[in-house]
Amino acid sequence: MNTIVKNGKLLLTCEDHFETADQDLYIAGDRIAGIGAQPEDFTADETIDASGMLIIPGLINAHTHVYMTVLRGVADDVPFEKWLFEGVMPKEEAMSSEEAYQSARIGLMEMIKSGTTCFNDMQMFIGQACRAAVELGIRGVSGRGLAGDLSEPVPGGSRRINEAFQEMQDFGKEPLLTFALAPHAPYTCSEDLMRRVPQLAAEHGLRLHIHLSESRNEVENCIKEHGMTPIAWADHCGCFDVPAVAAHCVHVTEDDIRILAEKHVSVASNPASNMKLGNGFAPIPEMLSAGINVCLGTDGAASNNRLNMFHEMSLMALIHKGNKEDPVSVSAAETLRMATINGAKALGLDAGEIAPGKLADLVFLDLSEPSLMPFNENTDPASALVYGATGAEVDSVMVGGKMILQGRKFVNH
Repeated sequence: MNTIVKNGKLLLTCEDHFETADQDLYIAGDRIAGIGAQPEDFTADETIDASGMLIIPGLINAHTHVYMTVLRGVADDVPFEKWLFEGVMPKEEAMSSEEAYQSARIGLMEMIKSGTTCFNDMQMFIGQACRAAVELGIRGVSGRGLAGDLSEPVPGGSRRINEAFQEMQDFGKEPLLTFALAPHAPYTCSEDLMRRVPQLAAEHGLRLHIHLSESRNEVENCIKEHGMTPIAWADHCGCFDVPAVAAHCVHVTEDDIRILAEKHVSVASNPASNMKLGNGFAPIPEMLSAGINVCLGTDGAASNNRLNMFHEMSLMALIHKGNKEDPVSVSAAETLRMATINGAKALGLDAGEIAPGKLADLVFLDLSEPSLMPFNENTDPASALVYGATGAEVDSVMVGGKMILQGRKFVNH
């Protein structure tokens, strides 16, 4: 279907800032075909009147666990290790596949309603988040969480790898889904698994998604066991020889930052989760200075407890100003890039921008909402979105040229 979006205000990416333009948007199939002037041989099947709307690129949640949504609030205000090993893991093991599916539906609906059009998921129940994503029409990258040892009897690392490839076979023809291999973390993966996963990723052209250096204890224990930090250990095992997304990276050394930059690893920062679990603040200004592609995630609802990227953007921009005592540290424009362009780069997607050839993953924000007023020629649009918006302004969401939320109601619910 070809669509013209008329009368809206487009958020466009410039070299170091964002600006708005009152221009028509032309969509052919699942991609943006033109801005302003109508493309040749373009015939519209549908016209959308976007009067009073700010149209932005869909937000990309670069690290989450949507099956955890039903665990929201079950282990709050406890230390990280207690949260993980006593609060979350036992309840994960008791969950059924149907519960994981229903949990994913709830989480994805929350994301869509707050402007997320793509999520990078590390999951423990094959097919359930994929099933929910296909039904709701959201774009997703799925990675079965891998842990254990390749020599273990079932359940072990080999079984989980087989499950990951089974999911790819079952959902590989879905146009909105892509896949990654997702070793959970160095403290849950044996050395043989850490080495085997990037080999498989290289063989099959897959990205890698892993937790690294989330807590101080994790780093200290890895140094005791392997004589190096989790990031150095992951590099030593070959995890960065393929395109990789490393979640968290809170407690890192200068050498860690150098490794991440040299190996072109994308860092998915999760400020709300990191603060709530008492793990601290990732050194985002230093990472940006080193040229690292920093993107943004919510983590799961068990540790956040929101799946709202507007909330995450606000935190990202504010905490580093306060932590560094520097009001120009991590600007609104840098933060908005993390949630859009940088996230698309991390996941290998032609998304994150309103530009010809890019995927038509778009969010329509109601400019009559008080949190976006005034919005005029004096308004910096990145500042308005990062410091003022909450996600409640989302009126409609389009993924791949199709509306999945319209007038705040789900199209595919």
